[in-house]
Amino acid sequence: MYDTAILIGRFEPVHTGHLALLTHALQAARQVIVIVGSAFQARSPKNPFSWEERADMLLGSLEEHERARVDVVPVRDYYDEARWVHAVRKAVEGHTSPGTRIGLVGHFKDASSSYLSAFPGWELISLPRQGEIDATMIRNAYFGATGQTAPIALAPFHDVLPPSTRGLLERFAGQPEFKELQNEWRMLRGYREAWASAPYAPVFVTVDALLRCNDQILLIRRAHAPGRGLLALPGGFIEQRESIWQSCLRELVEETHCDVPAESLRQALREVHVFDHPDRSQRGRTITHAHYFDLGRRAALPEVRADDDAAQVVWVPIQEIASHEAAFFEDHFQILNHFLKEQIQTDL
Repeated sequence: MYDTAILIGRFEPVHTGHLALLTHALQAARQVIVIVGSAFQARSPKNPFSWEERADMLLGSLEEHERARVDVVPVRDYYDEARWVHAVRKAVEGHTSPGTRIGLVGHFKDASSSYLSAFPGWELISLPRQGEIDATMIRNAYFGATGQTAPIALAPFHDVLPPSTRGLLERFAGQPEFKELQNEWRMLRGYREAWASAPYAPVFVTVDALLRCNDQILLIRRAHAPGRGLLALPGGFIEQRESIWQSCLRELVEETHCDVPAESLRQALREVHVFDHPDRSQRGRTITHAHYFDLGRRAALPEVRADDDAAQVVWVPIQEIASHEAAFFEDHFQILNHFLKEQIQTDL
């Protein structure tokens, strides 16, 4: 018998495979800590539900005496395994005592299960995979329906969706966010289908510009899917005859009409960092080269105006960035956190 069993997942949404692991954890330990990943993100077709909604699905499937033994703890994505592992350990330490015997519940199904090897000192409590169902199949059926036909689309999954999950999915289908996520799901599906017949899955190269001035950051609000309405750094795909540097300057001008001369930007460049986590973009494998410019103190902020893929362009004080975490596109909050880690405080 373990003191504490850990269950880690995204649970997007909760199904009977997750519940089998949770039940196994309850049988193996006096206390269970469920780490809900991909927390604090903007809704997307891959992560449509808030961590609180996922916690409700999980806890709503348990008896009252079982719920009393379960702590649900959110952990954000860092797109950096070392930081993520540290965050998970820190979250667990906040709910356990020194010397606690810990077991980690799970099974190796594919490359996404590699995290099970990232916690030396925690014994693996293995459980075979329960059937072939996965959350991606459920999300595809769900977003392929309409608000009215969602219950019909989910009918084939009746036996693998607990009542707490079915209830939340049916309620959410009547909310405005559902239709917006549907549009994103269709766009992303078409995007992937466009290159599905290529001999190799493509790797996309993009650029992003983090422009700082007077301790404010220049951000856009995206005009189109994916991420329509979300905050992002100015940027986009590199073109065939461009260098990375040329692409960065072009995208900055196209989206913001920033009036800072290229030579001034070159002098203001502090760092270029490559963000290449395989899961950072739902459009496919996308590697971005983020450029950090610091213009220092000026009498006035550079003139900007939204255009191209930007519906709006705004200067946001650095001290306000953290409060907008759930409004950022893809991993752009973490890009900001990388360059401005001393000013943007998270739980690390």
